Amino acid sequence: MKNLETIIQICKQRGFIFQSAEIYGGLKGFYDYGYLGVLLKNNLKNLWLKSIVFSRDNIFLIESSIVGPRKVYEASGHIEGFQDPLVECKNCHQRFRSDHLMKGEYGEVKLKDNKPLCPLCGGELTEERQFNLMFKTYVGPVEELATEAYLRPETAQGMFCNFKNVLNSMRTKLPFGIAQIGKAFRNEITPRNFIFRIREFEQMELEFFIDPKEAEKWYKYWVEERYGWYLKLGFKKENIRKREYLREELAHYSAATTDIEYKFPWGFDELEGIANRTNYDLSRHSHFSGEELVYFDEKTKKKILPYVIEPSVGVERLLLAVLVEFYDEDIIEGERRRIFRFPPFLAPIKVAVFPLLGNKKKLVDKAKEVYQIVKKDFISFYDESGSIGRRYRRQDEIGTPFCLTIDFQTLEDETVTIRDRDSTKQERIKIEEISEYLKSVFSNND
Repeated sequence: MKNLETIIQICKQRGFIFQSAEIYGGLKGFYDYGYLGVLLKNNLKNLWLKSIVFSRDNIFLIESSIVGPRKVYEASGHIEGFQDPLVECKNCHQRFRSDHLMKGEYGEVKLKDNKPLCPLCGGELTEERQFNLMFKTYVGPVEELATEAYLRPETAQGMFCNFKNVLNSMRTKLPFGIAQIGKAFRNEITPRNFIFRIREFEQMELEFFIDPKEAEKWYKYWVEERYGWYLKLGFKKENIRKREYLREELAHYSAATTDIEYKFPWGFDELEGIANRTNYDLSRHSHFSGEELVYFDEKTKKKILPYVIEPSVGVERLLLAVLVEFYDEDIIEGERRRIFRFPPFLAPIKVAVFPLLGNKKKLVDKAKEVYQIVKKDFISFYDESGSIGRRYRRQDEIGTPFCLTIDFQTLEDETVTIRDRDSTKQERIKIEEISEYLKSVFSNND
């Protein structure tokens, strides 16, 4: 099993992920992303956009507001039903999701009089109560029901509310989709497993509107389409699987749901969900808003209340899966090497540039000249600090596919060594050929 603690350590040390407000003791369930984390997240988001939106003519992007009025979430069912079962220890006052508690996710649970005890201190637990996961706020200076608003717990409702706007402005026909990448907030009872279950996260969601008669066809299409996307990213087949929900597991709005699960260090867990949400959302928003959210078919002259197929993936869960999937360790020159073997198109830094010796001005000047050339086309990094071996190891540890080293031969013939991260093999290449060489490598992997 891959060591999650090692990955967390690297993420902090090398600038992928930091605990939010760490200098004040941290805020549980919230994380900040450093330079490498932002680059890697952006790569994942851009690949999703390319696959979902830019390769198609009938899916359109929007960016909806993070804060929504109470009425939106009354219509969506979140006010009434977006709850988790909560119990609290009367002794240590730790709180637990009772369904997770009984699965042993907090540790071994002992029973007294057939009732579970706190897995941390053995204390008595309170009776189970329902806890709403939404963050509530108020719009304006007066705190009253009329000004009550919520941070969105998912991006989906903004897309449903804009169904009519997109339909009319883009002059589109069924089937069509509305896609969005954006922040969502859930006041999780017990955030856990690093960035897997957190309170502030990003979602990449598609709401694909269809004729109800074609619901089964499009549901199967999107399940296979999304599963195949993960294989294209480089996930091993044995680490990714589809799990279709049993009828009793389905959400109130869903006629069918399939999770794409990844084999995290603690076992298979949800990475993405693809749901047939039926016409639940549009019908509810039509009822609560008084706006008729339907599609008018010009051929049949009939109104259609579309069904919706929704693929939804959390960016942070995907990021964590990528970190786990491509982390590796090996032995190089008698030393243990920690390495992220990201596919080149995923790597946050594409190429690093080094002078062989950081105290030789001619080498440094030439290295900086080469760095200026490659950074025009690729996210690059320049480093002249420490031994060349240590510099290679630092780049291996953040997943940089290639390192360019400028040595004394460079000053004679305008060639540099290019080192492959995975094999550590080196070859010489002319400076004038570097950009085209790298472009060909990255295009073959994109």
